[in-house]
Amino acid sequence: MQEIIPNRVKISPFLVFYLVVSMQVGIGVLGYQRIIAKYAGQDSWISVLIAGLFLHIITWMMYKIAETVDGDIVSAHQYIIGNIGGRLLSSIFIPYYFIFSLTVLLTYLEIIHVWMFPSLSTFWFTFALMLICIYIVYGGFRTVVGIAFFGITLPFYLFLTFGDTLKYAQIENILPIWSHSIKDLLLGAYQMSLTFIGFETILFFYPFIKNPKKSKKWAHLGLLFTTLLYTGFMLITIFYYSYDELQKSVWATLTMWKIVEFPFVERFEYIGIASWYLVILPNICIPIWISSRLLKRIVNLRQKKGVLLIAISILIAVLLFDTRDRINVLNNFTAKMGFTFIALYIPVLFICVMIKKKVKKQ
Repeated sequence: MQEIIPNRVKISPFLVFYLVVSMQVGIGVLGYQRIIAKYAGQDSWISVLIAGLFLHIITWMMYKIAETVDGDIVSAHQYIIGNIGGRLLSSIFIPYYFIFSLTVLLTYLEIIHVWMFPSLSTFWFTFALMLICIYIVYGGFRTVVGIAFFGITLPFYLFLTFGDTLKYAQIENILPIWSHSIKDLLLGAYQMSLTFIGFETILFFYPFIKNPKKSKKWAHLGLLFTTLLYTGFMLITIFYYSYDELQKSVWATLTMWKIVEFPFVERFEYIGIASWYLVILPNICIPIWISSRLLKRIVNLRQKKGVLLIAISILIAVLLFDTRDRINVLNNFTAKMGFTFIALYIPVLFICVMIKKKVKKQ
């Protein structure tokens, strides 16, 4: 059932590592700590580990689904309910990834407005960004993967700057360990939904991987990397902030940049936010590529036309979210939508595919 994909557009298995990491490391890393600490307090790092462990199980399910149907999620739906029904069911992921990219863009814009340029034009910034995204996606999937690679490697130096916070670390803030109930830890893990979503894109680009079975370990390594990264940031945050201070800090990671000092720059957070543009770029390009590819597979619309349609829709949609409250509502909706897809839909899809496989054998 797999669509025939030419080898020249496929990627090496190890690049799945960068695709997973680039989709999980985005806007969320700049301010995820406060909401998790609200439930799990100084045990928040345990909640992050619990969420990361759960994602490894979901990734195993995704690969079993893709291997069984020998294709992507559209092939899985067609495998279960037929061609027409499969296409109709797959169409729900077009708005899903449209909303995903819109959420990333609006949250980044909010950071720029609050921290750097309050009067920056939302329309013209989005217009310029959409031109870049169109250019990247027009280059094909390998170009999109290249942006994901550079979106991780080039700004990686930013993570090293947080070592300065260790000079002010209060290690005792982490004590007592495991003082919260399992319910609180699970609620904290649930709050990682918006931060961790994105790795499920494996179900959409699976046919574009050479020897996809060899990419399993790279997908799991990518998840392990992001889990350890977020756990490390959470521990640094706990060491640096008291609980009350953290609850007052909307962008905890950004605030920690304020103590970074260099002889040649006074406000390092400006450099950090500007460099983060490279990090969020694949967060927007990959969802646009997925939505446009789904349009191609479902309604036979040329992918280049689909990219233009989605980019124009994003340009119009950003004008509707002109307040912090509306952006916050969108963030919460995206988090719930992502949790539903990852924690509920994928396991149900996995069970349905396994049942169908067993029935076919009989």
